[in-house]
Amino acid sequence: MALTPRQQRFVDEYLVDLNGTQAATRAGYSPRTANEQAARLLANASVAAAVQAAKEKRAERVEITQDMVLKELAKIGFANMHDYMRVGPDGDPVLDFSALTRDQAAALSEVTVEDYVDGRGEDAREVKRVKFKLADKRASLVDIGKHIGMFKERIEVKHVTELEDDELDRQINGYTGKA
Repeated sequence: MALTPRQQRFVDEYLVDLNGTQAATRAGYSPRTANEQAARLLANASVAAAVQAAKEKRAERVEITQDMVLKELAKIGFANMHDYMRVGPDGDPVLDFSALTRDQAAALSEVTVEDYVDGRGEDAREVKRVKFKLADKRASLVDIGKHIGMFKERIEVKHVTELEDDELDRQINGYTGKA
């Protein structure tokens, strides 16, 4: 089934940030009901199929595969601080980025270099402080685990009907339903 122009606009906007509410608003739905409209649209089989097809087409166009994403997550998830430093003669850590590989650099989220003078006069000395931070290892490992099926997310839903509720009331209180 063909999409309406507004549904197609929703699909196009949804691919921008994968935020259904924002996509619905940008597609012209009322901001007040955008959340509900997004849920309804994403549950629509034709819209869902169009979103999936557009994602696949985009992945082909930019040549990004699931393998590439998993490999990048693995660089972060399996990074080790020891790969970035060595132990100096005094036992203190010494940063050594001289042999840093491209894969190791991919796990770095921040490197800060501070040059300053410590002390005054003849006692003054130049100091260089280097700090580095690795990307979130735990999040990467969780994402990898989810992708390969290590973790099963289960949602248990129990619905109690009015009849079941009356039966439970009878069992607990001896209620017969008669006045």
